[in-house]
Amino acid sequence: MLFIFHAAASTSCSGRLLSMSPLHRRVEYRTTLRRKTAVCRSSRGDPKTGSGSAERLYLGMDFGTSGARFAVIDEHGVIRAEGKRECPVYMSDESMDWVRSWKVTLLSLLEDIPLYLRPLIASISVDGTSATTMLIDGNSGEMLGRPLLYNESCADALPEVKSIAPENHTVCSGSSTLCKLVSWWNVNDSNKQSVLLLHQADWLLWLLHGKLGISDYNNALKVGYDPEIESYPAWLLSQPYSRALPSVTAPGTPIGPLKEDILLQYGFSKDCVVCTGTTDSIAAFLAGRATKPGKAVTSLGSTLAIKLLSTSRIEDARYGVYSHRLDDKWLVGGASNIGGAVLRQIFTDEQLEKLSEQIDPMVASPLDYYPLQTTGERFPVADPNMEPKLHPRPKSDVEYLHGILESIARIEAKAYNLLKDLGATPVEEVFTAGGGAKNEKWIKIRERVLGVPVSRALQTEAAYGAALLALQGWGKDTVASV
Repeated sequence: MLFIFHAAASTSCSGRLLSMSPLHRRVEYRTTLRRKTAVCRSSRGDPKTGSGSAERLYLGMDFGTSGARFAVIDEHGVIRAEGKRECPVYMSDESMDWVRSWKVTLLSLLEDIPLYLRPLIASISVDGTSATTMLIDGNSGEMLGRPLLYNESCADALPEVKSIAPENHTVCSGSSTLCKLVSWWNVNDSNKQSVLLLHQADWLLWLLHGKLGISDYNNALKVGYDPEIESYPAWLLSQPYSRALPSVTAPGTPIGPLKEDILLQYGFSKDCVVCTGTTDSIAAFLAGRATKPGKAVTSLGSTLAIKLLSTSRIEDARYGVYSHRLDDKWLVGGASNIGGAVLRQIFTDEQLEKLSEQIDPMVASPLDYYPLQTTGERFPVADPNMEPKLHPRPKSDVEYLHGILESIARIEAKAYNLLKDLGATPVEEVFTAGGGAKNEKWIKIRERVLGVPVSRALQTEAAYGAALLALQGWGKDTVASV
């Protein structure tokens, strides 16, 4: 059992996807390459020729706030190489310089890919945190302020957004991308003519292909894009800040070739194509094997995110519930602020492993917590003022950890029950992704609390889902346009 969580800072501010089930299979890792700041696994191959001149590989990269991963797969979904990086800490004016950190991490991941595999990579895709918002000068590409992170609430903009959007729309939450855009617009007098909104994945992909202003309909959902009609709605297009909105296409749509400087520096093929990305939770869903309505994926990383495959689209901002399009079905769910980040504040990885071994998952814990890292919750209750609840703390660390794990499981169950009450397909089985999927005792606790089968997904990393998007995008005739 091992927990691998990426912590996130918290502040406040004043085409279609194809079913990937045939590609989900177990993989053996035969060769391990270790670096001081990166962990990379690569399958055995000829360093000079690779595994054949006609072979094509596909690269996916998953970005959180403070860490990132990559996965290189072949056409059968077999992992050929994978690695991870912690984002370096750079400070600017006493705050974290996320832009520099993410760029350095992106280039470091490219450097970590085995040299002999790089020329074989045919396409690339990237996922990023949902609603992490970056406002760019569309002429220069320079940032117009710091990134607004996924869990930041711009409550100052919420009344204005609620006045134009339909009742209980996804954007009617202080942490929505639209609230962040409106908040920025209302306090900035300059750069409004050239401002361009990008999401974290959009910006990272732009560093690779060089075309500003392209997004995907998973990332664009929280800025108001309607994937059902494949357009921004009229109520949004009529606003002055609509000029900042990016063009939107399906995840996995080819955008263009890699920039020449990337090609030359890292040795990729000139035919390598960069494709639109998706959000981290969608990529994690794709990495699982949930292919039928009623199947769900819970991602247990720094935070808890759930996605349930449903025949019905559900949108209700009162509870932070929204739906992403997936082919002719809908991924219904939301993302909570509870999760592994809190555990890492209290316990070390070694403590988590040893204490978990002593937990009896068949016995319910009487402790009742709401383990937020900071003030504010998004789902299953959208309440920016909700306070963390981590007391009383028993003398026994085993009991304390048991209580936290069980409390997270209860909140997860509340989330799935809420989706059913709102009209989504009832959950029948849950697959688990993220660092928390490695804890077998926690899986058994959740299975008891949820009342449905719970297991670890065959592939648990969002980077794998991003690689599947790259595989899907290669060879498409449709090209994203600005």
